[in-house]
Amino acid sequence: MSPFLFATGIENSYPTIRLPDGTTHRVDELEKTGHYARWREDFALVKDMGLEFLRYGPPYYRVHQGPGQYDWAFTDETFGALRELGITPIVDLLHFGLPDWLGNFQNPAFPEHFAAYAGAFAARFPELQFYTPINEIFVTTMFSAQYGWWNECLASDQAFVTALKHLCRAGVLAMQAILAVQPGATFVQSESAEYFHPETPAARPLTDFLNQKRFLSLDLTYGYPVSVAMYQYLLQNGMRPEEYQWFGAQNIKAKCIMGIDYYRTNERLVRPDGSTYPAGDVFGFYVVARQYFDRYRMPLMHTETNLWEPDSVSWLWRQWANAYRLKQDGIPLVGFTWYSLLDQVDWDTALRENNGRVNPLGLYDLDRKMRPVGRAYQRLIAQWKDVLRDESYGVHINY
Repeated sequence: MSPFLFATGIENSYPTIRLPDGTTHRVDELEKTGHYARWREDFALVKDMGLEFLRYGPPYYRVHQGPGQYDWAFTDETFGALRELGITPIVDLLHFGLPDWLGNFQNPAFPEHFAAYAGAFAARFPELQFYTPINEIFVTTMFSAQYGWWNECLASDQAFVTALKHLCRAGVLAMQAILAVQPGATFVQSESAEYFHPETPAARPLTDFLNQKRFLSLDLTYGYPVSVAMYQYLLQNGMRPEEYQWFGAQNIKAKCIMGIDYYRTNERLVRPDGSTYPAGDVFGFYVVARQYFDRYRMPLMHTETNLWEPDSVSWLWRQWANAYRLKQDGIPLVGFTWYSLLDQVDWDTALRENNGRVNPLGLYDLDRKMRPVGRAYQRLIAQWKDVLRDESYGVHINY
């Protein structure tokens, strides 16, 4: 097994959205992409790619049916098959949504219930090492509680801070619960790597604020001291001092790999009126990832990227060139991911609309035919895996 984590993922988002008629609809990407019916075929494609690692998780909202109540049927089948195939999962336990009975991320009871679920999962699969407890906490919080797009569909700083503290607490408690079962567990955060550029000098104050705010989810998770401005922001919007201090006392960072996600939309221009829009890769992954590394000083993994055809192959090459340059410059980069294995559905509207529109972002299309970027990634893995084995930083992998 390679010590470098070349990976892909199976997109498993499941937030709730509000439809134009006012009803609530659960978006389930596993259903939209046909994975529930074709999961055996999908796992075979992972093997065909030459990949040993897969970001993958059960649909949390289906599994956790009530306090202490779990339906493991689909999870047992799929994770059993991954074990037989020799594919190492990076277990994605929560991806943008909660079970109906938990409501949404404003619920203060959510962290403890989620930690119980994480502990129960680890007890059922005690051999598993790699986990992403909660995918993209910053994005989850922004889309659910700042933009009003998903789940609670709120749009205020108070709702943002409430969701943020609950999600970060849930993530830390889940890691502790997993470690109680599997002391050798390694946690790979998957967090959106953001950067904000001022469009004009008038936008500089807000831009400075946003470039501090982008770190909050990792700051709390890793117990990193926030700036005075961010501390004031948190307290003014509902976080109590003792809640903030709790994060600093947890000391979970040594068990983590800082996984960060980078897309063409992650760098944004800020207008004087406060609105933002995508800037493209102005700095690129190297510069933005270096900012996150310089802040936290942790092993790093590129945990998500993609781009639509016809630019996907050149984007893959640019991402890999940036990632490998980081490694050459002494940054402990331990993995790289094209996300996802299959095309996605309705991400062109950030899942806000239930259009059924296929987005050509995968290594394979939804007919399970390999795309050009799939062939390019397959070549990249074959060409680089031996080089990277010789350059390994020695991440310990249980097998």
